[in-house]
Amino acid sequence: MARENMSGERVVVTLGRVYDRKRKRAPHKIKIKIREMMGELWAQMGSLMATMVFMYTMFERFFPPHFRDRLQAYTQKMTNHFNPYIQITFPEFSGERLKKSEAYTAIQTYLSANSSQRAKRLKAEVVKDSQHPLVLSMDDNEEITDEFQGVKVWWSASKISTNPQRYNPFSYYGSSDEKRYYKLTFHKSYRDIITMSYIKHVLEEGKEIEMRNRQLKLYTNNPSSGWYGYKRSKWSHIVFEHPATFETLAMDQKRKEDILKDLVKFKKGKDYYAKIGKAWKRGYLLYGPPGTGKSTMIAAIANFMNYDVYDLELTAVKDNTELRKLLIETPSKSITVIEDIDCSLDLTGQRKKKEEDENEEPKDPMKRNEEESSKSSKVTLSGLLNFIDGIWSACGGERIIIFTTNYVEKLDPALIRRGRMDKHIEMSYCCYDAFKVLAKNYLDIESHLLFSRIGRLLEETEMSPADVAENLMPKSVDEDVETCLEKLIKALEVDKEEKARKKAEEEAEKKLEEKQKEESTQMEEINKEKTKENVKENGFH
Repeated sequence: MARENMSGERVVVTLGRVYDRKRKRAPHKIKIKIREMMGELWAQMGSLMATMVFMYTMFERFFPPHFRDRLQAYTQKMTNHFNPYIQITFPEFSGERLKKSEAYTAIQTYLSANSSQRAKRLKAEVVKDSQHPLVLSMDDNEEITDEFQGVKVWWSASKISTNPQRYNPFSYYGSSDEKRYYKLTFHKSYRDIITMSYIKHVLEEGKEIEMRNRQLKLYTNNPSSGWYGYKRSKWSHIVFEHPATFETLAMDQKRKEDILKDLVKFKKGKDYYAKIGKAWKRGYLLYGPPGTGKSTMIAAIANFMNYDVYDLELTAVKDNTELRKLLIETPSKSITVIEDIDCSLDLTGQRKKKEEDENEEPKDPMKRNEEESSKSSKVTLSGLLNFIDGIWSACGGERIIIFTTNYVEKLDPALIRRGRMDKHIEMSYCCYDAFKVLAKNYLDIESHLLFSRIGRLLEETEMSPADVAENLMPKSVDEDVETCLEKLIKALEVDKEEKARKKAEEEAEKKLEEKQKEESTQMEEINKEKTKENVKENGFH
């Protein structure tokens, strides 16, 4: 038994070892079989692909184009019948003149804000006139996902070549026949949400991002001689880099807040202006003595609203027609500025001149033509009024028109009435609130022992914010805060004395005039008495 058991155990052990060896050899055979199967599969796939390429080549070469188009149309129709997804393409160029599509640009901007975090392959582009010149966007044949109101959509960037024969894969330069486009894919059950809401959201968001990232520009109008030709342009521009903001603007805080609220209300008033039937524009009249911050106010408004500035020089405009053309060339989200309008053209006394001309004798037509041709600009008050709120002023929306003047009383009332210049802003002499802003800007202080004295002197004098800022600005490294404040106090005291001296002189002149007037009145009365006595002596009654 024991032997048998022992022999049996040996047999078992031997069988176990044999079985283990078979198990060790089995995976090796399986791997060989898998390799053989994969080889056969790749061979079949290669043969299938070669057959498909051959058939496609034969199809393209021997079948007529109209038959190919018809077959592709039917194939696409059958595919669409079973495909639950809808695709919308947005080409890069559109229209007869192949202008770059605004929709494509807006979509590119919108996707660039998201693709840099989601896409795996990106392309970098340098964009001009932008605060972020290097823009990352998804590369060709790349796809990203987006979500809107719980709906998932897919965006892909693609390109096609309209002339494949000219395509050179070994060229470093892209083909001029390449056409790029964005493709939007979504489920057909969300058609209404995508077409009614999502696409509008993408376009608006893209334009808003572009407006936030762009660099502001300062434009000026060119003479009409430069409007035609190869490099024709009615406006030329530079980058607007004025750093003024409402935080650094020297002005009373309450008035500053009032202006900010007015600007915010205007910027959000698209629907409101449409509701009341009025063009979406607003006029501001800035008036006050020189040096009170009118130009700085314009820069602060431009930076706050993120609008380009169009500085209109009226003396370079020949007539009302050119003025209208310049208006058409100014886009939305812009500020049209006419500074020192009382000095730009003689628009103040045109009504009086017209009345005087009616009373005068008619001039020789030749002389009148010579006088009119000698004028550099023939822009009339009527043309300017139509420029501000005429029919043509309604083309485009979200525009601001600003006039500045040192002498508001010289302007024609029709030019500055409400509806044309909707808000009149007086830029006055420096007050205590304005001084504190300037002290913070120039000296980086918010309080000092000399502030109260300066506040009293500002109430007794009339000094412009520009003069106050000039006295507060350190002229050397040796001048500290106290030195600058004392310098301002000295300037204010001199101004106070000068003001008192002028007042005394004016009062003395006034008294002298009154005395001379009294003496002249007395002399007239004495002369009248003498005349009466002479008449009586001569016997006349």
